[in-house]
Amino acid sequence: MPRQIPSQSADPKVNSSPDLEQTRIRCTEIRNRLIRDGLYHSPPGPEAAPSQDDRSKHVWRVSPSPFEITAGELKAIEALGPQLLAFYTALNRLYFASVRGSQPRWVSEYLDQGKPEVLIEYGRMNRFKQHLPGVLRPDLILTDDGWIATELDSVPGGIGLTGSLSRHYSALGHAVIGGPDGMVDGFARMIRSVSGSAHPRLAIVVSEESADYRPEMRWLGNRLSALGLKTSVVRPEEVQFTEDALSIPVGDASGALDVIYRFFELFDLKNIPKSDLILYSVKKDKVRMTPPAKPALEEKMAFALFHHPALRAYWLESLGDSTEGALRRIFPKTWIVDPREVPPHAVIPDLRANHRAVSHWRELSSLTQKERHYVLKPSGFSEKAWGSRGVVVGHDLSEKDWGQALEDAQLHYARNPSILQEFHVGKQHTVWYDDPAEAHPNRIAGRVRLSPYYFVSEGRTELGGILATICPLDKKLIHGMTEAVMAPCAVKD
Repeated sequence: MPRQIPSQSADPKVNSSPDLEQTRIRCTEIRNRLIRDGLYHSPPGPEAAPSQDDRSKHVWRVSPSPFEITAGELKAIEALGPQLLAFYTALNRLYFASVRGSQPRWVSEYLDQGKPEVLIEYGRMNRFKQHLPGVLRPDLILTDDGWIATELDSVPGGIGLTGSLSRHYSALGHAVIGGPDGMVDGFARMIRSVSGSAHPRLAIVVSEESADYRPEMRWLGNRLSALGLKTSVVRPEEVQFTEDALSIPVGDASGALDVIYRFFELFDLKNIPKSDLILYSVKKDKVRMTPPAKPALEEKMAFALFHHPALRAYWLESLGDSTEGALRRIFPKTWIVDPREVPPHAVIPDLRANHRAVSHWRELSSLTQKERHYVLKPSGFSEKAWGSRGVVVGHDLSEKDWGQALEDAQLHYARNPSILQEFHVGKQHTVWYDDPAEAHPNRIAGRVRLSPYYFVSEGRTELGGILATICPLDKKLIHGMTEAVMAPCAVKD
């Protein structure tokens, strides 16, 4: 069971300190490889450099070695892939059952809240009913009790970055989880499964909203092409439409597409050139697209539905005792910030303030900072719902600001629902890193997020790799940042 497995990483208090000179040499080699891949920012110099479009804006602290997890942790993470696929399958079925009325109507009403009607209708089309995302990535925060899955992402960044890191650390002799090409191979098998063809032509379509990820997607596209899967990474406006096919320019000709990998958010459709033509072609079966345009599957409020007592029997029946129990241990308690008045005889399930049941959100406003171990975040269909944007940590705010955040969440419910989620403190880990701006390599005490990438092929999940992000202890939210250490994972000997 994931939360019963203690986590462990290399700790200089236990292991001897590394040779600082060799550590710098190794980290410099890794950094230079990432710069050549276009995934790490370097100041312009006399040497040939990637074009501005390909050059990464990202900088982080480089680790001399992968982040180590135990064999038991790896086994549990591998088991989590099928469990998450079962969850997505059950969530998808719950949504359509709610639409039909065989499950509570309020389930689909919540999942559709704030979405444009045309997108709701599109996501409900019979031809897409069974379609699920091809990439699943949970964000796992390591705590003293194991880990907590703070989010599930089916349009995740980091695929190319994790692939590149895995390749380079493997080349330096590390047995990285997934191996040097686990991310690329897993992605390729997923795309072939979506297309139903052994030799599909793929376009990875990256929007301007997601432009910061274009360099890593170009790296991924180049690796896929090198391994025999014809891949182009394009802007939406580069896609060419006819009644017979979608295509992209290939040299002096054009190549008809079999699959589009959608690396753009559904909330951003109105700003994406040709998005209506892309969706039309998918609807007419001229091209396949993954992840599917089903906003109900991209809602963080899915955690709240999972914990809702009225749906407990559904989840148990759909998932079975073992999977339901495993997910219940790692999905944090979550509530949809619905501003509607709760009837006098009812309370918000499992939410308490000052040891009393809560029936209105304003009752949380008077909690002390120590009692406010919650986060508020947009639920999904919002420009603030990714990259840790829009996330408010309760115990970081004054009472006034916390009360205002709760009020704002209710005020914007109609267009952008928010969720309230328990905040779990990550366990402290110590790792070595190198930063060329510092005199020598150092070690950092921080908290860790593991991001395993599962690729779905023929109804099965495959773990392609795991990215570890270690942020300083003073950072409440763990994500890629200049002060973070990022590295692939390996199993501790």
